[in-house]
Amino acid sequence: MMRELLDKTDMYKYQVYSTEFILKHAEAALLLDCGLGKTVITLTAIDELIKQGKVKKVLVICPIRVALVWETEVKKWKHLMDLRISKAVGTAKERIQALTADSDVYVINRENVPWLVDSSGLPFDYDMLVVDELSSFKNWNSKRFKALMKVRPRIRRVVGLTGTPTSNGLMDLFAEYKLLDQGKRLGRYISGYRARYFLPDKTNGKIVYSYKLRYGAAKQIYKAIADMTISMKGTDYLDMPELINSEYPVYLDGDEMDAYEEMKNEFTVGMHEDVVSADNPAVLTGKLTQFANGAVYTDSGAVEYIHSRKLEALEDIIEAACGKSILVAYWFRHDLERIEEMLTGLNVSYARLDSDEHIRQWNACELEVGLIHPAAAGHGLNLQSGGNTLVWYGVIWSLELYQQTVARLWRQGQTSRTVVVQHIVAADTIDEKILNVLTWKGATQQALIEAVKAEVAA
Repeated sequence: MMRELLDKTDMYKYQVYSTEFILKHAEAALLLDCGLGKTVITLTAIDELIKQGKVKKVLVICPIRVALVWETEVKKWKHLMDLRISKAVGTAKERIQALTADSDVYVINRENVPWLVDSSGLPFDYDMLVVDELSSFKNWNSKRFKALMKVRPRIRRVVGLTGTPTSNGLMDLFAEYKLLDQGKRLGRYISGYRARYFLPDKTNGKIVYSYKLRYGAAKQIYKAIADMTISMKGTDYLDMPELINSEYPVYLDGDEMDAYEEMKNEFTVGMHEDVVSADNPAVLTGKLTQFANGAVYTDSGAVEYIHSRKLEALEDIIEAACGKSILVAYWFRHDLERIEEMLTGLNVSYARLDSDEHIRQWNACELEVGLIHPAAAGHGLNLQSGGNTLVWYGVIWSLELYQQTVARLWRQGQTSRTVVVQHIVAADTIDEKILNVLTWKGATQQALIEAVKAEVAA
């Protein structure tokens, strides 16, 4: 049975407002929560700009899984049916074929931006650029950012879309907004941006490891970008379910905590016939996170099993769910393997949500447990039909991946009135610190969103 096409009049008022904002601004940043329909907003603006003769050829850069969304969205709306989309993914030959096809919008994944600019041999003759998930261009030293900046002066109109603009703080905004306006608002050089708005924080002699905001700098930054930025929260415009966060604490015993503390203080610890060591603080945080989860990679590459507290907690959560579907987020491969071994022993139906068929099974409520890796599935997946409970087996540092993973369930289309996010946390370990950092980063990001928030009637 064919689904009835949506009409342009079915768009929400805030979507119409956002579309008009793009039409009126050659440089636009839309900070939109997941589920607010940023794809149809942008495609509607593109369609209108093409009809007005202001745009002829549009390049959309996005995560590879989101590429399909741009292609399928035009099939849902009557007013977009004539818009031609060409998806440039796959082999180099397939990408070139897609990029040379007669089309209106060309969609390419962000990893292939350096190839497109430097190696494809194709002319970069796009007059409009859309960067879906602008936050993936927050690193001004990345190959993708440098490649895109080479051709940025050729582009007349640019739109940046993201729901997580400052996942690591306001320093992220420099590269994101330089890509949009070529440095007009926040400056052309990172050194100038730092000097104007930040002070050195953690240092070692002349080496600066981190920066902190100058007094009043946040408001100055918000003011500088306000004219080209709108932000919207899903809770303001959609009937969103209640989001409930909770912690499930587990406790390491004395010997386990002694090993953890030795690793933390000495950067190394002996484990039976092997050793676990860290060369620097960054590696150490990863090792400590593994300790908290219950297993760690040794220096030889083997897996040393420390405890099963989190596995036992996950088993309790699954049992309490009484067959209700649960989404479990994991980070380390040894965690995944231990979880799968446990689920097999419990005779629980489960699958890694890394294929179209497994995603279909999840959304059809055919799985009791869906296993998801935030880095592989943070963007572009609609999983809200399969359940309303997310369990973090181990917490992660990335606010962007954290929020995007939560948004797989907490989004428009979720039929449950509540979405529950449970964090299995090893007490007195780095787990607690990571959660505190995520809260702080979230507060920083929320301050930006509130500062440039579009006041549109729901």
